[in-house]
Amino acid sequence: MNEKNQKNVGFISTRLAGVDGVSLETEKWAAVFKKEGWHCFYMGGELDTPPERSYLVEEAHFTHPAIHEVYHKCFGLRRRLPSTTIKIHQLKNRLKEHIYAFIDTFALDLLVAENILAIPLNLPLGLALTEVISETGIPTIAHHHDLFWERKRFLTNAVWEYLNMAFPPHLPSIQHVVINSSADNQLSLRTGISATIIPNVMDFENPPAPPDDYGADVRQALGIADDELFILQPTRVVKRKGIEHAIELVHRLDLKSRLVISHASGDEGPTYEKRVRDYSSILRVQTLFVSDIIKDYRGKTEDGRKIYALSDVYPHADLVTYPSNFEGFGNAFLEAIYYRKPIVVNAYSIYAVDIKPKGFKVIEIDGYVDEQAVLQTRQVLTNPGLSQEMVEHNYQLARRYYAYTVLRQKIKNLLLNSFGG
Repeated sequence: MNEKNQKNVGFISTRLAGVDGVSLETEKWAAVFKKEGWHCFYMGGELDTPPERSYLVEEAHFTHPAIHEVYHKCFGLRRRLPSTTIKIHQLKNRLKEHIYAFIDTFALDLLVAENILAIPLNLPLGLALTEVISETGIPTIAHHHDLFWERKRFLTNAVWEYLNMAFPPHLPSIQHVVINSSADNQLSLRTGISATIIPNVMDFENPPAPPDDYGADVRQALGIADDELFILQPTRVVKRKGIEHAIELVHRLDLKSRLVISHASGDEGPTYEKRVRDYSSILRVQTLFVSDIIKDYRGKTEDGRKIYALSDVYPHADLVTYPSNFEGFGNAFLEAIYYRKPIVVNAYSIYAVDIKPKGFKVIEIDGYVDEQAVLQTRQVLTNPGLSQEMVEHNYQLARRYYAYTVLRQKIKNLLLNSFGG
């Protein structure tokens, strides 16, 4: 610890801003660290953290032009140019200087690497951090939300030696954390690294505050009539979210309803969004793309319309759809339970192995929408008593397995390993 006996932890990621899974979980981890008496500081290429506790480095972001160029010269092909190697090391060395400055500026005792030692979107950043940890021996928690071998786009590459070195690195001062048992098994099998499993969590000890006046007009703002069902798809528009299943389900329900997609396509491009729009049109499902008025925080659009937070939107939904084909864990699943909403879930692998055995009551599909799922969904939407029983059961179950108390105990154990009693 530093000589003032103040405990300082530094979170490092490419981006700690918005509502992506890494940013959301980092915020929760920081809340637990603060409760344990730690002071939290942040380094990244995009930050919405307190400025006085932040260290912004443009090259830390995966969208920085130089980083983006390196990515495209290293992935999707099997040989790289010598000039690319030189560029990687130039960027790595610059980022090392910034990491050292971050540690020194805030007298950090501990680093938490948020997914940057797991996914090589910013290859030089992962290499830089690995070298800093090796050179300093600073205690580090490497929090892996998803690992590169889980994503097809990283498997054809010209940087295997770098991936083996730093994604993730096998160093004595690093404790590794994964969010599901499959990642734990694969990490051990592929690298010999043992990890702690810490699932995503929500503050189930403190239920959401009752809706206030600001969000009272959400349905009207979205154009949902009083006699229409509000079906919420609270995800980005990306292929692995399986949004076609939600569209088909709404079509087959044969109930007056609208499907609302809360987020934009983000950094994965517009191609899949066009597919979703076309499919909605073919099945004549009223699908609303409303990422312009649903953001991280309340506010106003440029033309003066209200912007709602997701917490304003959830209370008005009649049903949440979560038909993902793959998830590292499933933040939206926990959100639906937190806001006490019935949920339709596709049996993606992590759900099937880690979540389903806990006993949650959901409407489940297994790769496609069948008649049983349609009938069960219709029954839940037309029987408030059944819906209420499901959501209360799920909330109490999540409180046992996915509350902050679980995270707090796991982090205490990690700190005990690094610093002793």
